[in-house]
Amino acid sequence: MASSKKTVLIPIAHGTEPLEAVAMITVLRRGGADVTVASVETQVGVDACHGIKMVADTLLSDITDSVFDLIVLPGGLPGGETLKNCKPLENMVKKQDSDGRLNAAICCAPALALGTWGLLEGKKATGYPVFMEKLAATCATAVESRVQIDGRIVTSRGPGTTIEFSITLIEQLYGKEKVDELLSILLVRPNPGEEFTFTELNQTNWSFEDTPQILVPITEESEEIEAIALVDILRRAKANVVIAAIGDSLEVVGSRQAKLVADVLLDEVAEKSFDLIVLPGGLNGAPRFASCEKLVNMLKKQAEANKPYGGICASPAYVFEPNGLLKVHKSKTRTRIVVSSH
Repeated sequence: MASSKKTVLIPIAHGTEPLEAVAMITVLRRGGADVTVASVETQVGVDACHGIKMVADTLLSDITDSVFDLIVLPGGLPGGETLKNCKPLENMVKKQDSDGRLNAAICCAPALALGTWGLLEGKKATGYPVFMEKLAATCATAVESRVQIDGRIVTSRGPGTTIEFSITLIEQLYGKEKVDELLSILLVRPNPGEEFTFTELNQTNWSFEDTPQILVPITEESEEIEAIALVDILRRAKANVVIAAIGDSLEVVGSRQAKLVADVLLDEVAEKSFDLIVLPGGLNGAPRFASCEKLVNMLKKQAEANKPYGGICASPAYVFEPNGLLKVHKSKTRTRIVVSSH
């Protein structure tokens, strides 16, 4: 396939599934695609699912005459319904199909949007489990594949399959060689559908009397897919997660230019106590964490109080190690609790 930069449209709405949207944005941009995130609302800022706020690059209404190599729809409710009811988007997707260009959708969007618009008739497609009957009702052959390709349409199941879905889209746009390059960078599990395992050293009891209070700091060039995955999953588990921005602006631009909005500035919660502090990575974002004295002090207090803290990607190396936060505590009666990941 040609290696020239491909253009991709990702529309978002209030109630869009943020993990799906952000994962698609970051993976496709890592793969070299020119991704436009467009709000179908009347403003670029959207309130996605799980209390996560995102900011689009533009309004869909401003780019309806644009042509893309791929249009890909995230899921989420009521976001999926809003996409379905957006007539300009429907027209763009239908023209995309009639012109022989790629369309893709995940979660509820295959059934609610592509299926309702008549684009799945006679095709194999997959989607979120509770939407499989609705998918079949659109005259599609509903299959339980994690990712399904039929002609110029690609569909997938939900948040847990988004990385595979996005990588499949990269293969459709750029070919297998680019996929192999991305897999090594993203550290994707070789068999994503299998149960995962983890190693726990110096086992300790994780228990909280009340709803866990968790802090997830973000900064410019944080790895946005890691930040959103942490927040999305922890909030699904009913934890009270506070997203705190380092600096003087709630809006943060991640490492792949995805625009996120924090709940508070870190300065506003620097004196508060949390049950867990967990840092996303980012090769440029993690050093910013390390240079934030207030955050480092919060982590040191967390360690002294024997409360858990965690980091992923570059954060353990840039933040924990230089500040002695990976060392075993001198007191034998206390266990340092650290969670880290690649």
